[in-house]
Amino acid sequence: MHLVIPFAALLSDAGPLQGASVLRSLAWPVLSRQLAGLPQPQRDAGDEWSLTPPHERALAAALGWQGSDGLWPFAAAQALADGVSGAKDAQFGLVTPVHWHLGTEQISMGDPEALLLDQTASRETLAAVRELFTSEGFALHYGAPWRWYLEHPSLARLPSASLDRVIGRNVDRWLESAREMRLLRRLQNEVQMLLYEHPINRRREAQGLLAINSFWLSGTGATQPASAAMPRLDTRLRHAALANDEAAWAKAWAVIDGELSEIAWQRLTLCGERSSLTWDRGAASSSWWKSTTARWRSVDVASLLATL
Repeated sequence: MHLVIPFAALLSDAGPLQGASVLRSLAWPVLSRQLAGLPQPQRDAGDEWSLTPPHERALAAALGWQGSDGLWPFAAAQALADGVSGAKDAQFGLVTPVHWHLGTEQISMGDPEALLLDQTASRETLAAVRELFTSEGFALHYGAPWRWYLEHPSLARLPSASLDRVIGRNVDRWLESAREMRLLRRLQNEVQMLLYEHPINRRREAQGLLAINSFWLSGTGATQPASAAMPRLDTRLRHAALANDEAAWAKAWAVIDGELSEIAWQRLTLCGERSSLTWDRGAASSSWWKSTTARWRSVDVASLLATL
């Protein structure tokens, strides 16, 4: 089993490593013991400005996909899981209804789950904006309250930033200025104008709920089959990391470390916002003496995570 743990390290929005003191104060007794004796991990190096975060790159590699930054077909895979059917050789993008916070100097995107969308509200909102997309030649499908799917051949070659890159951050940095993105930006503006005074949002505001005032496109890339099983993804660090809640993140890590002794992983990938490290138990040294003595060496997990 391949276990992938996203947000194993904290990094602010293009800033210095957050939680350095938290890292130094934490202990990973189980993880440190499991990594001792294993060969050096494989590193997937990157930076925090890539459209695709390290955990999504790790998943794409494990599934045997071919692609590039911002062009991994997660939308197509999820559409299949949601039972969405399109035309033959359909190309998909994931459309997530979101709330954009309008600040004095920037626009940031909140966590979509904070919208507390149910199926009725999501379908009503989709119906309200559908014509904006269909008039441009796109098909728009419903999959789940937070998952709509855009279908068009151009989505196979249109890079898009992962939601995990944008939540809580300035959206402008993640909207490419390329010609292919101009239509997307125009559609976002039109959706904002349509929903600004729409009865849907008037009702939501009266109920104390956030307005649905935009959308985010992600998961684009050429549709292709997976050549292997999907790794097991542990997302318990995600919410705390995206909220920059170091205390909650540290608490979640302690729980995960305690449970690792019960997980028979063969491959383990720890992901930060820049890079990832992957250990393979199958690649352990065949030398009994080397592997036995190596188990007595301590592994500085905090230093490893600081490199991610």
